[in-house]
Amino acid sequence: MNYFNNFSRVNYRFGNETELEAFQNISTYVDVIDQVKDDIAFYNTFEIPEGMRPDQLSMKLYDTPVFHWTFYLLNDKLRLQGWPLSNHELEDKVKRDYPNTVITTKESLVGKFKVGQTVVGSQSGVSGKILHRNVDIGQLTIESTSTLAFQVSPSPEAVTSTFASPGGTTTETINISSFSAEHLGANHYIDGSGDRVDIDPAVGPGAQITEITNLDNYIKQNDELKVINVIKPGLLNQVTSSFKTAIKGS
Repeated sequence: MNYFNNFSRVNYRFGNETELEAFQNISTYVDVIDQVKDDIAFYNTFEIPEGMRPDQLSMKLYDTPVFHWTFYLLNDKLRLQGWPLSNHELEDKVKRDYPNTVITTKESLVGKFKVGQTVVGSQSGVSGKILHRNVDIGQLTIESTSTLAFQVSPSPEAVTSTFASPGGTTTETINISSFSAEHLGANHYIDGSGDRVDIDPAVGPGAQITEITNLDNYIKQNDELKVINVIKPGLLNQVTSSFKTAIKGS
């Protein structure tokens, strides 16, 4: 990788090997780029096009693919979260991260329907184990490999959970108001100003409150990654030369 070519070498022992091997000292750090990213005169703001890779963006801006590493050094969020995903990659990721089913209810979940209990639809007969509960929005996450088809039409069904208790067995029951694939379930709610707000599950969000699903949340984070700072083409050689000189001397 071109980025490491100018790093000094240190003797390093890999794994269980007995011999030392000269290898780039990847812990080397210089603050040249940190100084640049605090000076607006050195960079432009750029929005990464859909599906464009770092090397492709480097080619577009600098007529060579080798300066892709500057994007990561200039933008902390790229180092922490990675390069933005394409729409297809993002959809695949959110489905992997949120593969289950969520059900919502307007009834209180306080003190009941706890993680680990099994719920059963009274009419649909579908069942699954509770993985997560969010009492603030009346939501239960139910383990599943595909979306469980609870019944909400023509009227929402009740779900029950029966488990052993000190007095014998206990059965808990709630009526559900909706269900969905987990990636399309509510992550949080926002008001007209975009601020997160709490809701009363018994009442619902109301007309002025917007539901943000897990997919919506991922899209927002991914879109934020697309807006980055890039070194101005006319100053690229100056900045990268200073960086390489500092790395060699460190």
